[in-house]
Amino acid sequence: MKTIKSKDNITYKSAVKLLKKKYRDETGLYLLEGVKPLEDALAMGIGVKTIFLCEGVQKPEGFPEGICMMLDKKLFGNLSDTGTSQGVIAVAEQQKYSLDQFSAEVNRDDNKGNAVIMDRLQDPGNVGTVIRTAEAAGYRGVIMISGSGDVYSPKVVRAAAGSLFRMPIIKAADADEAASMAKSMGLKLTVTCFEDAQDCFETDLTSSIALVIGNEGRGVSERLMELSDIRVKIPMAGSIESLNAAVAAGILMYQSQKKNNER
Repeated sequence: MKTIKSKDNITYKSAVKLLKKKYRDETGLYLLEGVKPLEDALAMGIGVKTIFLCEGVQKPEGFPEGICMMLDKKLFGNLSDTGTSQGVIAVAEQQKYSLDQFSAEVNRDDNKGNAVIMDRLQDPGNVGTVIRTAEAAGYRGVIMISGSGDVYSPKVVRAAAGSLFRMPIIKAADADEAASMAKSMGLKLTVTCFEDAQDCFETDLTSSIALVIGNEGRGVSERLMELSDIRVKIPMAGSIESLNAAVAAGILMYQSQKKNNER
């Protein structure tokens, strides 16, 4: 197996560039770290270009021989985003969905599902957690409005885990485009607020909704509020005024499971 020891190696230099969003966007590639995430990606047929193994790490069984390269420990450390790395990082292809493909997933089996819209949600941990929770709650896709965090940044990839491979994700330039996408699929735009809002525990969120998760500090944009079909609120005791965005998203998304289980 080839061992890369020079920082000037072209394969290594190309991988380092993927730590920056600009190059991830330009190339359609990203870095995927960890044995289990890479095993999941390979099992699902995700395009994997290169696998870097930290010097001294044994190649896991099932990893394709032809694309594996050993990497000097210091060079590997420059690529790694974790403090306790397993010594495996891959260059993988981003998944691309057209609106038609996304819509087909949301409405598969002639049964309208739900989607989530991230409205400038920026914290990588929140973005990844919402993607992962969306899959667990039976949601079928994610629309990212411009200004939201990059789903292919190392921290988001780690937080989303394998859900990133299974959840269709598309981008929208602004609130109007996101709302238009949702409504073209027959989904009702659903936002959280305090005024003129229904108790989320008394609202049927089972299907056919596009749940908007707003920015950590500013919440849902005024434009999406104007375009909304359903307004809900999460009842809170004491003097608490708001919840962490990912926590609120989890509560609301699991309402679909609750309603389904009551039937």
